[in-house]
Amino acid sequence: MTTGVQFRGTVPANSSRRWFTWGWPEDWHVTWYVVPTTPEQGGPQIDWDVEVERASSDDVTYWLSIQNTTNESVQVEARYAVLN
Repeated sequence: MTTGVQFRGTVPANSSRRWFTWGWPEDWHVTWYVVPTTPEQGGPQIDWDVEVERASSDDVTYWLSIQNTTNESVQVEARYAVLN
């Protein structure tokens, strides 16, 4: 298994942002995780969703939508795992 961080970003208070990452081989099994890196106790900070586009016969594009559920900006990391 290979893991890593694809990108870091900021989601403003009570809003959503959408990112994409392209050129992933179509035969890879990729799992996505989004983790807040801004500490805040008391409850969930983000909600996220992944959508997939078959960009070509060989490549996949992943679209990650991240919603901040708090009243403060949140720093996030989009992490992936390529399963063997």
